[in-house]
Amino acid sequence: MKANGAARKQLLIPRRLRERLGLRPGDVLELRERRGHLVATKTSRDPVDRVYGVLKLGASTDHVMRRLRGRADTV
Repeated sequence: MKANGAARKQLLIPRRLRERLGLRPGDVLELRERRGHLVATKTSRDPVDRVYGVLKLGASTDHVMRRLRGRADTV
């Protein structure tokens, strides 16, 4: 578990639970409270996941792809 810009924090999770959830050393967990319970979510390390959906193109993916590729050749 890491806080933005804060010192590194550690949380002890029992081995069986870590194995069942696929948690590994260095994984970052986001912690939040929900109805009096602590909920931990594993954050993604994939750089694409961090920026997915950031661009707001104002058009459908199909429209953007047609605009980028141009007209398809007829066969």
